[in-house]
Amino acid sequence: MEPMEFFRQVPVRSSEGALRERIELASLPDFCASIGNVEPTEPGQGQIFCLWGEFLIRRSPITGGLRFELADCPNGLQWTITTGFPPEPDQVIVHASINRPSQSDELVESIDEFLDDWQQGLIDVLG
Repeated sequence: MEPMEFFRQVPVRSSEGALRERIELASLPDFCASIGNVEPTEPGQGQIFCLWGEFLIRRSPITGGLRFELADCPNGLQWTITTGFPPEPDQVIVHASINRPSQSDELVESIDEFLDDWQQGLIDVLG
């Protein structure tokens, strides 16, 4: 069983360090209109209020950028924001996945909306 995956290639130039510096938990609403608020509770962790409800969010640095996970999401939603890798080393890639091989059309559409909001936010803030 493979997770469902979603991608956006964002035509902005950034570096791993810049992504890590600019995209903090508290700044997530600036980058994604689907996120209403994030209340950090400790370093790298907080409560997020988003289009699916309220969840525990964790932020982790990874090679190329960042990973975010909704730790108590029943679908295991996580997403990464990275740059510097083929096939588009000069673009930012947003990659999201859930831990189900299929899901309702409504959830898939909401994940697509979430990534569209990330793409637009990255362009608006970093572009």
